[in-house]
Amino acid sequence: MRTKLTIAILILFTATNYAQTDSAIFKKIYNEALTNGKSYSNLNYLCKKIGGRLAGSPQAQQAVDWAFKAMKEAGADTVYLQECMVPHWVRGGKEVGKVISTGGKGIKEVPICALGNSVGTPADGITAQVIEVFGIEELEKLGKEKIQGKIVFFNKPMDPTNIETFRSYGGAVMQRWAGASEAVKFGAVAVVVRSVTMAQDDNPHTGSMGYKDSLNKIPACAISTNAANWLSTYLKTNKELKFYLKMSCKFLPEEKSYNVIGEIYGSEKKDEIITVGGHLDAWDNGEGAHDDGAGIVQSIEVLRIYKALGLKPKRTIRAVAFMNEENGLRGGKKYAEMAVLKKEKHTAAIESDAGGFSPRGFSNDMKPEQRKKLLTWAPLFLPYGVYDFDNDGGGADIGPLHDALGTPVFELMPDSQRYFDFHHTAIDTFEAVNKRELELGGAALSALIWMISEYGL
Repeated sequence: MRTKLTIAILILFTATNYAQTDSAIFKKIYNEALTNGKSYSNLNYLCKKIGGRLAGSPQAQQAVDWAFKAMKEAGADTVYLQECMVPHWVRGGKEVGKVISTGGKGIKEVPICALGNSVGTPADGITAQVIEVFGIEELEKLGKEKIQGKIVFFNKPMDPTNIETFRSYGGAVMQRWAGASEAVKFGAVAVVVRSVTMAQDDNPHTGSMGYKDSLNKIPACAISTNAANWLSTYLKTNKELKFYLKMSCKFLPEEKSYNVIGEIYGSEKKDEIITVGGHLDAWDNGEGAHDDGAGIVQSIEVLRIYKALGLKPKRTIRAVAFMNEENGLRGGKKYAEMAVLKKEKHTAAIESDAGGFSPRGFSNDMKPEQRKKLLTWAPLFLPYGVYDFDNDGGGADIGPLHDALGTPVFELMPDSQRYFDFHHTAIDTFEAVNKRELELGGAALSALIWMISEYGL
């Protein structure tokens, strides 16, 4: 069990000789973010002038060029590109999904979208009987006799009882990621997956899925929760329902792309690096505001805040706009690969990839003695509504760095209640982000980085 923040820690903290000085620094950081912040205007440009920017697309390259310029304008001592090859998946034309009753009557079109990395259907689509399951584990119970030649409808919902909604996401997302490869083992011709959200609406949620190379690849799409509920109800009275699916998605040849890296040099320990970042790519069906435009502009804001306040971090701060988190993680893998090749010293890595909502804490993965030190800093954050340091984990893009070098990792944890309403949808737009909440996130990142830079882990 991890040690909880207690009154005893608060009392212990007041005795430390750095509390007053760092509290003043925190105040300056938050005041700067909330009065002169550039996160919101930067997010507006990224969303409205560029929009969806899936790896390999022209929009992704536009985002690289923009991020390079934005880091320069933030005052970075140096900005450079880190090359990586990325997959280039394209959605193609608008997907079509229809439910067909017995005899071909009662056709109802339903909101769907292709899952990322899915193959397309034949040009004239696929029509087959639907069979509903509530998770991958049910496939084997049904067996090939009942699944062969059918479209599997995965209808496991997110668990609404978890207060931390990422736990619910983790409990439901596997049917999206692995459903197609598992269903094809039993002869399925396609899969339709309930959108991974607790919102009840007509917005299908895309997201990455994967195939096993040893198995046939079948089309996979997401269906909105309202349509999933309707389809489930209808199937109870009509087991012979058929589903028509048409998608033109496909892979094009891989493209050259880049991580964008901006640095502020450390004043005393320049060779020790603190990484802060988010992912620059975003699904093509929206503007990628919460996922993960917010993390990008907050990471750039860290550079701006330090320069604006004249803060001189002891260690080098490196803001990274990672490429291809959504459907390949090539940027995160390349970053770790180059860190190993260059024998870099990474003190810590922090990711923001959970939306632009009010920050509540930082999940983390580090040694017990490092976590103990982290908890002594926790009272500094309490006046700013940041209190939770008790969850495990870092972020996807910094995971390879942690695996390769054992680097302590953190992820900013905003309030999660609304994140999955927007995640991977057409409504993940600039208008869905609150300016003040976004700026608070950039301040929280800057404050944590200050403590790590000053005192190490």
